Amino acid sequence: MLDRTPTPCIVVGIDGSPSAVDAALWAIDEAVERDIPLRLVYVIEPTEEAQIDPQDEARRIATAEVAVRYALTAVESTERPVKIEIEILQARPVQALLEASQPAALLCVGARGLKHATQGRIGSTAAAVASAARCPVAIVRAHRPHRNHSRAVVIEIHDTAGGGAVLQRGLDEARRRGSPVRVLTPARMYPEVHAQWERRLAEWQRRYPDLDITSVRTQGDTLDYVTANADSIQLLVAGRGRPGGVGALVGAPGNAALRDTDCSILVCEPHNAL
Repeated sequence: MLDRTPTPCIVVGIDGSPSAVDAALWAIDEAVERDIPLRLVYVIEPTEEAQIDPQDEARRIATAEVAVRYALTAVESTERPVKIEIEILQARPVQALLEASQPAALLCVGARGLKHATQGRIGSTAAAVASAARCPVAIVRAHRPHRNHSRAVVIEIHDTAGGGAVLQRGLDEARRRGSPVRVLTPARMYPEVHAQWERRLAEWQRRYPDLDITSVRTQGDTLDYVTANADSIQLLVAGRGRPGGVGALVGAPGNAALRDTDCSILVCEPHNAL
């Protein structure tokens, strides 16, 4: 049983899918950089039956243990200096992950859960936690670090109070990867607001002289840009307070735009920072 004292960690949702293992591998760098544990959380969803079948319960627990062990082996095989914690819960998946991630610095989930892998659709759990978690959420499509050197981190900026935090988080992610940065701002942004963002961006360019940072004024939606440039993007960073919410990015439209790519999405600007 885990110590329930809230301590910072990186939480990874494990469900037995290859996508969940990718999420665990993707999260290693985040945990190592912060020197905090990587917590693998498997959630056994309760049955609707009035009486619990002991054999069925035993099978479900065994399935959870196998899935966690598989993810654990994958993480350990990297030989990275990361502390690993394991937790198997019995609860509704979304609620359990939201509660488990309350003390977390980051929650990572696979883009395609086990139930959705064959249909190629983004997991409903990923979409739900991205909208409601009180920490940043990474929705990981794949873990292919050898392909990331020249692929950009794209940061979506809107006229919101949390835009600065989104920008900084994206720049930090790009610096860790050694990747170019594309900062998206809407073409219809008020001129004075755009000028303010340009000044702020120039300041960040001075702070991050090692990064290739370019501002892009998008004529259409962020997903239009992503669709046209998906193969050159490794990570899309957006704020939870973006106009219209994050549903379009992490739901069906975003999944369609990112289909057959390994571009992950990082939803930041947690509620308690607004």
